[in-house]
Amino acid sequence: MNAPLIRRLLASWLLLVAAPLAADDSDLKTIAILDFELIDDQREAAPDTVITPQLPEINRQLRAAIAEAGLYRVVDLAPAATLIAELKSTQDFLGCNGCSTDVAKRLGSDRVMVTWIHKVSNLGVNLNLQIEDGRTGERVLNKSVELRGADPQSFARGIRYLVRSMIDKGQGNR
Repeated sequence: MNAPLIRRLLASWLLLVAAPLAADDSDLKTIAILDFELIDDQREAAPDTVITPQLPEINRQLRAAIAEAGLYRVVDLAPAATLIAELKSTQDFLGCNGCSTDVAKRLGSDRVMVTWIHKVSNLGVNLNLQIEDGRTGERVLNKSVELRGADPQSFARGIRYLVRSMIDKGQGNR
């Protein structure tokens, strides 16, 4: 078989498999996906000017990918914007010892996803996510992918990898 035919067959198969998921998401748990935070090991050398401007788009891509894959029903953060801003003004969600659960409770969300980018060097970047139970704060899932480079294409590939991994391992909606 030639490559274009294989791609078309795979795309058709994916549409058949994904269509039932997209048709009815009422069985999906809800998830509040918090914005990516940047942990920059090089901050003392120079402030980050590469990743920070990309954060809004990276956040949008992750939310869209999770929703489109039918892994969770993504909730709007706007009703908790004031609470999120208050919490972020004093701490990072990664080390806040349960404050992410406060956001999930405010939104009535089953799960909350804490996300962060760890910039190890100019070329070494890790994209991380942690899903917690929205009531108890218990960790449900941790995932990470190492990227080479901090350009938009690298982040898009990293998000696709994380979502595909969740699908392959049945790690959504739990």
